[in-house]
Amino acid sequence: MDPRLEALLWWGSGLSLLCLVATVVGVPWVVSRLPGDYFNQPTRSVWRNYADFPRSVLLLGALKNLVGVLLVLLGLLMLFTPGQGLLTLLVGLLLMNFPGKYRFERWLVRRRGVLTALNWLRRRSGRPPLASPMPEHDHPPTPRDD
Repeated sequence: MDPRLEALLWWGSGLSLLCLVATVVGVPWVVSRLPGDYFNQPTRSVWRNYADFPRSVLLLGALKNLVGVLLVLLGLLMLFTPGQGLLTLLVGLLLMNFPGKYRFERWLVRRRGVLTALNWLRRRSGRPPLASPMPEHDHPPTPRDD
């Protein structure tokens, strides 16, 4: 086997394992900290508006989006190599900021079994269940939806 290909497979497998561990630890932590009505809020509160240091917030936002893009790319790679490709791709998308992201999150939670799985994670951490998202037409238009 070509040594470069072998090295690439080792790196890909290592990154896949790292993403798996980060997902197993990170997802329950994030899900347990969401407000119970997270998917029913008419607008999304943007944490960047409440910061005392706008430059650091801009830097953290750029870093978060960069990590999201990296995870999307790794997720695409892992679709064809061993690893949690779809999960890594999804985590990358949820990290990034883009128009319609909140609508996408609500759509995703309406898929069969997703809210059940999220509430199972919340129950394990002693948190009340998340409320089921309201239909899109029940929400007024949002000025900022990321």
